Amino acid sequence: RGRSAQQHRHPGHALMGTMDFKTDASAVTINLLLIVRPEEAASKEKGQREGQTEGGRGAGSEGDGNGNSRSQPPLGTHLNGRRSPTNPREQTAPITSGPDKGTQVTVEIHHEDTSPQIIKRLSLGKGSQRLRGHDNKGFQKTEAARPPGAKDLHAYPWDKSSLKSMPVDLQQFKKLDDYALKVNVKNSVEELVKALLKQARTDLEKVRAIWMWICHHIEYDVVGYHNKSQLSSKPRDVLQMGKSICEGYAELFEHMCSLAGIHCKKLSGHAKGHGYKTGQTFTGDSDHAWNAVYLEGRWHLLDSTWGSGSVDDSFTKFTQRYNEFYFLTHPALFINNHFPDNSNWQLLKPTLTLKEFENNMLHNSNFYTLGLLAVHPETPIIQTVNGKASVSVDCRSSTLFMFKLKGTDEHGLMTLKKHGMNLDIYPQKTGSHKLEIFAKPSKAEASDDVYKCVAEYVVQCESVDKAMRFPKDLHQPVGPSWFSERQGFLRPSHRQPVLHTNDGRCSLTFTLGKDISVLTSLHTDGSSLAEDMGRRHVLQIHRRNQVELKVHLPHAGNFVLKIYSKKKSDPGNYDYIFNYLIRCLNTEVKWPAFPQSYSKWLQDYEILEPLSGVLPANRNVQFKLKMHGVAKVLVQAENTHPLTHNKGCWEGTCNTSGCREVFVMVHENANHSFYSHVLKYEVETQ
Repeated sequence: RGRSAQQHRHPGHALMGTMDFKTDASAVTINLLLIVRPEEAASKEKGQREGQTEGGRGAGSEGDGNGNSRSQPPLGTHLNGRRSPTNPREQTAPITSGPDKGTQVTVEIHHEDTSPQIIKRLSLGKGSQRLRGHDNKGFQKTEAARPPGAKDLHAYPWDKSSLKSMPVDLQQFKKLDDYALKVNVKNSVEELVKALLKQARTDLEKVRAIWMWICHHIEYDVVGYHNKSQLSSKPRDVLQMGKSICEGYAELFEHMCSLAGIHCKKLSGHAKGHGYKTGQTFTGDSDHAWNAVYLEGRWHLLDSTWGSGSVDDSFTKFTQRYNEFYFLTHPALFINNHFPDNSNWQLLKPTLTLKEFENNMLHNSNFYTLGLLAVHPETPIIQTVNGKASVSVDCRSSTLFMFKLKGTDEHGLMTLKKHGMNLDIYPQKTGSHKLEIFAKPSKAEASDDVYKCVAEYVVQCESVDKAMRFPKDLHQPVGPSWFSERQGFLRPSHRQPVLHTNDGRCSLTFTLGKDISVLTSLHTDGSSLAEDMGRRHVLQIHRRNQVELKVHLPHAGNFVLKIYSKKKSDPGNYDYIFNYLIRCLNTEVKWPAFPQSYSKWLQDYEILEPLSGVLPANRNVQFKLKMHGVAKVLVQAENTHPLTHNKGCWEGTCNTSGCREVFVMVHENANHSFYSHVLKYEVETQ
């Protein structure tokens, strides 16, 4: 019903010419020609497989659908067979913006008392398709979309805290999500979309409802994948069967969006999905399909196949497990495992080459949803240098990590840091080794908090460092960290995971949190150190809230110092907290164990001398012990030797002649007639 002449510029396209008309007819149809600017016509991309065309369904005017430009004669000035007004000022201006093929748009003009209907006929590479906009009783009409171009590339700001390409509040979706999951319409795609849109108002909500329904109601067809001749990816068939492969997911998504008045496009390309091997190259036809949707003036990427679940390694079983990550994924993250046939659909500037895509590290959805930020090195294949390869991960919050090198967590030293972890690998065989990095949140609130694979490398080892063989008892991670601090071991004297000692002795100190009881043990490979002796080669000394751990190694080699704790008030078992690697190369080293202590030896008692648990025979040995709250202390050998109390210490000598064992005993109360054993020493045999 327009009267005034005005020039309308379609977003991203040039529309030349003006028209002015009067009508009393019930409906008049105007034929317009939209022209794509030459620089915005998408370049022809090789492949465009799995039915992808650069024009795409409902994607606005985009060339002939294959990235080609064709000449089109100018449209005449007639209006439904009638001549345009002859006034020169009112004549249609000539079309001068180039030879690109345009898009016919048919607009129906109605009386003001009738409901408006807009039909767009889009001339696409594979025949025209209608996008019909209804009134509020049916599906909504939508704005015209344009292909992604340079204008879009700044449009996806990313601060690494958001994984989406537009602001999305998942909490606000909860009611809509719950509704979409309950919709159970299988008789037609049109009926299904109508039912889903009852609770969706905005375009974003419509896309969300369609996404949730497909991800939770369509299964991946593992049988069909192996026997594609029996497979149909037509939306109606996918709906009826309730399963399909990626092609069917993408086509159903595109069709449902078009019915809902949302511009959506099926894209195809290469994906680092099931069966991908680190470092592999991509040749031949594209192997995956996904979608782009046009929301709030920009294109956004999603993959409902990967959003619905995963298949097992043998590709025989599909597990429906919803994955939020692949809904409106930020292009900078999506490119990590999706490489579109047409580089424009990366929505990135600059775009990646296929070679860069192949060489880049694969970060799966776990990597980003766990808040990880980066891995170093950033190439999936790494070479050892002098038998060692190093990997590190940066993350936002405290995260627990583990690794597998050829399926075991041996031959590595992993240390946790506040915002990530460092790992040194020492393969003990030459050749290629698969290295997997796993992570999980440090707060294991959910029962399904298990370690998930976040990165994979291939470690190529040319020479082996035999000196870096670690004891089997070494647990990853090694050394103190935020995790041991959380368990109450504060201010460690040694922050490095490896302690080197030349004389076979070392000492570590910690400030302990409240109510903590400590247990320690020393381990090495072989049978040289029985479990009970492993405990006796570490001596605990407590001074107020500090604990000192004195370690005397029985011989040279690699040892693991394990540290356990529990609450003093808790009658339960000790929990393993962390460990150190202690290395000694001096073959002269041979330290005896510390004396054996009994339950009456309290945690804050201290042995000043003798520290060795083995005493020389036929000698006078000096004793000096710090003990409080006891009435008498004596040392029993062949004879009994009382110790005297002097400035908080019990002191005296004892002769070791004629005995095999020496005991320290205490009278806890002067009125008691019995003694309690607190320490036991052995005497060297002659």
